[in-house]
Amino acid sequence: MAINMLIFGLAGLLVLVCFLSPLASALRIPATLLLSVVGALLGYLIHVHDWAPAWLADSLVTLQAFEIPSETILVVFLPVLLFETALNTNVRGLFNDIAPILLLAVVAVFICTAFVGWGVSFVSSYSLAACLLLGAIIATTDPAAVVSIFKEVGAPKRLTTIVEGESLLNDAAAIALYSVMLGVASHSVAAPWGTGSVLVSFMELMIGGAISGYLIGRLACAALPLLRGWPTAEISLTVATAYIAYIIPEHYFGWSGVVSTVVAGLVVSSVGRTRMTPTTAYALAQSWRQFGFWASSLIFLFAAMMIPRLLANATWHDLLVVLVTMLAALAARAVTVYGLLPGLTAMVGTRVDNRYKAVICWGGLRGALSLALALSVTEHDLLSDDISNFVAIGATGFVLSTLVINGLTLRPLINFLELNKLTPLERALRNQAVVITVNDLQAETKRIAVDEQISRQARAKIDDVFDASITSVTDTQIGQFDEQERVRLGLSMVANRQSELILVGLGEQGFDRRTAERLLSVSERMEDDVKARGMAGFEKSIERSLQYPKTFKLVLRLHQAFGLQGLLGKELGQRFVELVGWRWVTRRLIAFANSQIRPMLGDSAADTIQAALRDRLSRVEENMQALRLQYPNFAEWLEQSYLGRLARTLERSRYRKMLEESIINPEVYDDLLEQLEDRWSFLDQVPPIDVELAPEELAHRVPLLADLPEQTLRKLTRKLKTRLTLPNQLIQGPNKPNPSLYFVASGAVSVLLPDATHIELGSGEFFGELYLLNQDATEFEVRSLGYTKLLELTAKDFKSMLANDDGLREAIEAVAKQRLRAIEVGRAELLNLTGAQADSGQ
Repeated sequence: MAINMLIFGLAGLLVLVCFLSPLASALRIPATLLLSVVGALLGYLIHVHDWAPAWLADSLVTLQAFEIPSETILVVFLPVLLFETALNTNVRGLFNDIAPILLLAVVAVFICTAFVGWGVSFVSSYSLAACLLLGAIIATTDPAAVVSIFKEVGAPKRLTTIVEGESLLNDAAAIALYSVMLGVASHSVAAPWGTGSVLVSFMELMIGGAISGYLIGRLACAALPLLRGWPTAEISLTVATAYIAYIIPEHYFGWSGVVSTVVAGLVVSSVGRTRMTPTTAYALAQSWRQFGFWASSLIFLFAAMMIPRLLANATWHDLLVVLVTMLAALAARAVTVYGLLPGLTAMVGTRVDNRYKAVICWGGLRGALSLALALSVTEHDLLSDDISNFVAIGATGFVLSTLVINGLTLRPLINFLELNKLTPLERALRNQAVVITVNDLQAETKRIAVDEQISRQARAKIDDVFDASITSVTDTQIGQFDEQERVRLGLSMVANRQSELILVGLGEQGFDRRTAERLLSVSERMEDDVKARGMAGFEKSIERSLQYPKTFKLVLRLHQAFGLQGLLGKELGQRFVELVGWRWVTRRLIAFANSQIRPMLGDSAADTIQAALRDRLSRVEENMQALRLQYPNFAEWLEQSYLGRLARTLERSRYRKMLEESIINPEVYDDLLEQLEDRWSFLDQVPPIDVELAPEELAHRVPLLADLPEQTLRKLTRKLKTRLTLPNQLIQGPNKPNPSLYFVASGAVSVLLPDATHIELGSGEFFGELYLLNQDATEFEVRSLGYTKLLELTAKDFKSMLANDDGLREAIEAVAKQRLRAIEVGRAELLNLTGAQADSGQ
């Protein structure tokens, strides 16, 4: 075949694909269904093309001459398809819900394979191994239609993440199991075989593939900084990574190339994006979206074109096999969704509505991968022709049945379950939005009409339209609902706006991809928490966003044990940037609540929401202050780094805009960028972290102890004991008097005074002397800010030191008098405030 005709045929398929996706959207049917119908029709027409004009006949002849083996289809398209899906996956969200995802993606594959295999074996004369091979092929699901509908009806994002995660890992698990069963059915593995041997082989494929994918992904991420500034090279490296991750484990080690490709994609998604500029990361996402569109469409068309050949020898008995397969697969899906999923989702705090379960259960459509695997069976040399035809016809018939029956009835099922209908409160919100918007537009239109000298008749007609719009939505009003419902709805609006602001911050505020993904992960969970529990869910989400992650705790232990500063510096920098991000987002949410939520939901609900947001802002700033007190020098550098990176991002975008507007030419632009990188290179020089003070150094830095004789200082430092406190841990207070003197070695503590104000004590400061001096200090409450290292001097050693050193005793007593005076002032102000409130109440 001439190369120009080959290109001509491929170009024709691409043209066809371009129009099929919009057509499927217009017809409101799954795109995969339309692709399979058109592909099957093409598979028939390429053999009957005498009626066509010359240019179309030549294209059909070219397609007829395509002899692409199924293995080639899988190797060429499958790595791209898998890598693109993994690259666009929210990795943090995936791991947050890994239990239900693994249930649907791995356990469900075994359940489906077993149900189909045993069910079909009762109505066919083929071996159980052949029937299980059929079950493994059709165990791969294509939930794209379900996900798209979930997004349309506003399903919880965690539910959408679970279904998308199933799609990603399901293919890997099913193909790994297919490889094992193919070996069993073709007798290429040693007999006898059983469940144990199948599981061992499956785990070997999965674990080996996962390890190789992780290593290849990490190597690719390590190479990305070497290509920084060359976006085309960086994107090309990710394309090469997809194929290398697929071929190396498959060809050289006998492991699952599918699992390897998925894991490599997840690694690049979570690690590689943070090593690119935001512009390159955006270009990467756009490029892979295009690659994925080509791969998913063409693999479906190529596989569907084989349908006429695969079904050419189908019999009525094959129809019975397909029917049993459908019933068995549906039963397996129901067992997973209704039997196993509720327990696991309850463990991770996500309740799935029964209506959504029904959609997940019925929405188990099969896609191009099952067709491609069915085609590969027909080309397997070690399988008999009877088994090959049986498996291929059964799998192909089942795929077509799910696309036609499930695909066409999925949206009506959504309508029947009323998942696409607004609640009464949502309808009231819609009405309120219409009234506010129409009133504003009517006033704006009148102003424009006066400026443009438009006739009164034309203006009257437009006013009638506006008046009719307002009249049509007066049936349900926001004021009919209680404040709790309005607050819940307002918090949902805040959560949605929060996700948008984080994406804005990614572009405008210089948030790196890792920070944005962590903030988005919390934000998405907030949306679900607010929908389920209202204000309680909102507060729970805030608490989650301010918690120290487990990785920070581990890294801190490693730092304390081995002095590893690099990892701790990275975690501290990440936490600081996240806190800055939350502060930036929260400030804008407060303004959003005032400007947008107040007109929609009323003053009372808006005030409640703003109060909750201000409390969140206060807590964020407290955490930032704690970080400054714990690591003052390092925190100062972090602030400089954040501001400098923001300035660098803005400067780069300004030069880019000048280039786009032809103010400067590409040569000047490149020179400006080079100067920019040199000017801001100091931002990449990370200073050492403030190491906690040793007892000897601490004693010299405390003003109270600095003038003591050296012998007294040495005696004091020998008596100090180290104590590590956790974030918000109560150290001293009304219900926990602890007769010791504490010096802050690293970190910081917060002291609650009687007037309800706080003071923070950082490195080198001390507390606890009032208890030891038998003063009235019961109203003090001291808590740790973050992970704080204290040096403790017990009551016995304290009294011994005071008895032997008059100067130390006088200095501590002077500080104690100052703090007692603060207590008296605070108590007096509190009494005055209480009296004033009592008078106003009378």
